[in-house]
Amino acid sequence: MQFIVMGYDGNDAGALERRLAVRDAHLKVCAASVANGTQLIGAAMMDENGKMNGSCMVMNFESRAHLDAWLAVEPYVTGKVWERVEVIDCKVPDTFKHCFKA
Repeated sequence: MQFIVMGYDGNDAGALERRLAVRDAHLKVCAASVANGTQLIGAAMMDENGKMNGSCMVMNFESRAHLDAWLAVEPYVTGKVWERVEVIDCKVPDTFKHCFKA
């Protein structure tokens, strides 16, 4: 099952500082997720001033429960970077099957 995960950062004065404090840990989780085939792509969302203010990822998990377990330990969740997380079921077409681990 594939999911689009939209993580929206808080907009308080400390939001960017929280993001930067856990960014390395988040990127390590992303690298591991890409290596094991659960993350197909990810991108930082940017505001009009070029500052990061959220994340968009396409994830590949056996179930929503597996995605939720991953979210429970995601540094941007545990570090209170993402104020709101939106999960959208999606279907990655066969054109992009090369992204999946065998």
